[in-house]
Amino acid sequence: MAQASGRVGQYVKSSGVGGEYYNSYVPNPLPPNPPLEMNELFPLLDQASVALGRLDGMSMILPDPSLFIYMYVRKEAVLSSQIEGTQSSLSDLLLFETTDAPGVPIDDVTEVSCYVEAMSYGLERLKELPLSLRLIREIHGKLMNNSRGGHKMPGEFRTSQNWIGGSRPGNAAFVPPPPERLMEVLGEFEKFLHDEKAALPVLVKAAMAHVQFETIHPFLDGNGRLGRLLITFILCEKGILKQPLLYLSLYFKTNREKYYGLLQSVRETGNLEDWVRFFLVGVAETANQATDTAKNILALFAKDKERIVNSGRHAASVFTVYDFMKRYPVTNTTRIKDDCDLALPTVLRALNALESLGITKEATGKGRHKIFVYDRYLSILNQGAEPFAN
Repeated sequence: MAQASGRVGQYVKSSGVGGEYYNSYVPNPLPPNPPLEMNELFPLLDQASVALGRLDGMSMILPDPSLFIYMYVRKEAVLSSQIEGTQSSLSDLLLFETTDAPGVPIDDVTEVSCYVEAMSYGLERLKELPLSLRLIREIHGKLMNNSRGGHKMPGEFRTSQNWIGGSRPGNAAFVPPPPERLMEVLGEFEKFLHDEKAALPVLVKAAMAHVQFETIHPFLDGNGRLGRLLITFILCEKGILKQPLLYLSLYFKTNREKYYGLLQSVRETGNLEDWVRFFLVGVAETANQATDTAKNILALFAKDKERIVNSGRHAASVFTVYDFMKRYPVTNTTRIKDDCDLALPTVLRALNALESLGITKEATGKGRHKIFVYDRYLSILNQGAEPFAN
């Protein structure tokens, strides 16, 4: 791995407030030189590709793929934001989308909600635009459209120095490229995204693009979340996934120290192979988990539908409310009444039937402003999405 040192970028001496000097890092362009040593990576690449194929195939047999995508996108938004320090849960987000409920950490959940919007916007725009600096800026604008991000140049590349760790560039753990070099390295990054001559497997390209984006850190805030979104965008743009079902934030959250350590190792030693190995293992594990989750959800839906049928309480309104709660597993009577076009007494009878069958439950214990939850469905979705303990 000695030759990998040739991949290490250059340090540029800069001075900050008070004349303190610090070194900022300018990465070399991709693809790497010397090229990646692929021999040991091919078996992992095969495993990851097979797992992705199974997941993509699963999306083809789901009775309603949009339902699964809807919930999975929200889980990813929660996980990716948790890595950045929010304490919002999946239940918080779903509750927030249902009603402005008291007790929801509003700033945290608004931030997560913006992530959902950014992801949905980016995937839609990819149908008409290539993955480019322009699109990345547009997505960032959606991501940072909240009270925390509104003053941090949403949708614009930074014009000042940022850093990671520490209180200033002079004592930071890592200092990305200085602003005067930013458009140069971003231009090279965009060329890499569009380069069809490099003949790299798409998964390897996505791994490299992620570490390069994290190293460039082109925005004042939101770089981590956008860098993780970038992985899914690349796989969808290149046709590796027909549906946006692969999100690595749970893997990165579970292995957070190793994740950050490998990103820094690439910068210091040029050892991309260990990073790509970690990434491919994550793709395989995450794709297999997503496939298992989809199977568990399908099995639950089938079992609960059978339970309703066998109970004899299968009025059309019961199935209407049940189908609604498959899409919105945290909800209230107003939302059900309005969206399903049912009278309130009909909604209450249906919810009572579902609760008596152990399918849904009322979560607040209050006389008013009740919240109803499809509990076992939410439990499947929630695995791994609990906030970090303080």
